Amino acid sequence: MSTPAPHTTQARRDGPHRPSTTSTVLLACGVVSSLLYVGAHEVLAAALYDGYSRFDQAISELTSVGAPTRTPLIVAGFFYDVLIVAFGIGVWRTGHGVRPLRIAGVLLVAYGFVGPLWLPFPMTGREDIEAGAAMPLADTMHLVLSAVTVSLWCAMIGFAAAAFGTWFRVYSAVTVATILAFGAWTGRYVPAVAAAEPTPGMGAVERVMFGAFVLWVAVLAVLLLGGHPHTRPEGPAPSGGRSTRRADGPA
Repeated sequence: MSTPAPHTTQARRDGPHRPSTTSTVLLACGVVSSLLYVGAHEVLAAALYDGYSRFDQAISELTSVGAPTRTPLIVAGFFYDVLIVAFGIGVWRTGHGVRPLRIAGVLLVAYGFVGPLWLPFPMTGREDIEAGAAMPLADTMHLVLSAVTVSLWCAMIGFAAAAFGTWFRVYSAVTVATILAFGAWTGRYVPAVAAAEPTPGMGAVERVMFGAFVLWVAVLAVLLLGGHPHTRPEGPAPSGGRSTRRADGPA
């Protein structure tokens, strides 16, 4: 019996692998989560919160105590967190043998579990701040959770980028730079919010930051759904040692 040519063996081992049916469903949750986030916070908010300004007001005001969008967005947020956890599991499964991708999957799951922690700490609404009914503990914890969330975003983006080649690394670096820059810009509005003063442009700035992240999640999901080289299907590692290749081959 003839021995397969080396290049044929390599092609079978390192060629593109489509995710399994289970992983396909889990990875698709990444795209759905991004669509849900945009639909809930932009379309739903526009319908239910009369007078709310996407350009000038913080996203968190949509879930502040007394906001007409708080309850529906809490429900939407629950489903969003479930989708993110499912997506994280899908990334972890698809990244078998690609350690950075597996770590990114774990961080996505952690991000999903952070979501419910926001519920006891809603942002104080502007009307309550003006009336002197601010909740210092809730507002402080809100800021702490914001910092935790951004840290998780940057970490998962960094690990996922390490599993791919040049173009996705560059795109991920731009995404992290956008999140950090616009996040810092958003932070400059915090004193004005605490004083119930106008915050022109705050909503637009914050939406760029969140938009960069949800778009990145959707892009990662689409890439993995497409089946990229060096992401092996679930199961034992092939003989010959552990794979150390990136998810889409050498840059």
